[in-house]
Amino acid sequence: MFTLYRRTSRLATLRTIQLHRHLSAASAMSLPSTVEAVTIAKTGDFDVIEKTTKPFPKVDSDHIVIKTEYFGVNFIDTYFRKGLYPIKEFPAIIGQEVSGTIVALPTDEKVLNDPDYKARKYSVGSKVTGNETGIHASYVSIPWKKASVIPDAISTKVAVAAYVQAMTAITFMTEAYNVSQGDVVLIHTVAGGLGLHLTQYAKHRGATVIGTTSSKEKAEVAKAHGADHVILYTSENTVDRVLELTNGEGVHAIFDGVGKDTFENNFKIIRRKGTLVSIGNASGAVLPFPPLQLSPKNVKLVRPIVNNYAFTPSEILHYTTELYDLIGRGILKVNIYKEYSFTAEGVQQAQKDLVGGKTTGKLVVDVNAS
Repeated sequence: MFTLYRRTSRLATLRTIQLHRHLSAASAMSLPSTVEAVTIAKTGDFDVIEKTTKPFPKVDSDHIVIKTEYFGVNFIDTYFRKGLYPIKEFPAIIGQEVSGTIVALPTDEKVLNDPDYKARKYSVGSKVTGNETGIHASYVSIPWKKASVIPDAISTKVAVAAYVQAMTAITFMTEAYNVSQGDVVLIHTVAGGLGLHLTQYAKHRGATVIGTTSSKEKAEVAKAHGADHVILYTSENTVDRVLELTNGEGVHAIFDGVGKDTFENNFKIIRRKGTLVSIGNASGAVLPFPPLQLSPKNVKLVRPIVNNYAFTPSEILHYTTELYDLIGRGILKVNIYKEYSFTAEGVQQAQKDLVGGKTTGKLVVDVNAS
């Protein structure tokens, strides 16, 4: 009886593998030979962004292929475009966040039998997000570990608007500094896509949120998403206001996406044994500084990236499960500022708006709008 069971089990596994191969091969036969992509031929200003035709990407045996529907626009896209982060070769496809549907699955037997792969429940036609460097294209091929299935109740547009920024908020406020009931945190700046997710998640964990922003209109948006106090850095002294709001003690943690312009003053408003989480370079990269600057208050400084917190398949599954649960329960509200067309002009304008400091919420590119 045991021998029969093992043979039956092996036969079932073989049939599963054959089915995956069949679906992948059937999908691959209908794939185009080229893709449309957002590319740059050199680093520089907004005008280096182009929309070009590229050969269909190489599909490795552990990859899934996604027909994209939306791109998420993030500050890291501007860092690569400007040359702040290195690019190996040109022309280069830029962009790190997409959503769409799976059109081909892995063919590697080890992958298909991997328990972590099975836990994702991928299938041809599944809605997914993808997070990888250089993937703003009409079709992308990425390692299966870099994709996550979107629940039926959440659209590909909402998912791409939430994925990178909300995952950043969740992982950073869990691992860079574990925000807890009674904490007071400061968010620079509070009304952008990431700032709104940080605000909502900090409130979910029981913290008091102080945020900075540039206008009364953006302050109202931040308050509508849960911010307790919003400082207009254009007309108020941030250091004085934070110390006033905290009775001179300062905050337990600072989540700073601005960078160079706010970094030095952070040391005046962080409390003893506080944590400074540097999460972006909107005003430019932080200049080199002596480690002894941390000593007067025993400050911890962290400069994390989300993909090192959500790195292993189990970590990614854990955090994406929490993410979609929070969206589904209405705890994280996804605010989309604007949709842009999949054209060179559309992507250029998206980056201009993002760095212009006037947006609230997420910027997305509609792949089907060109």
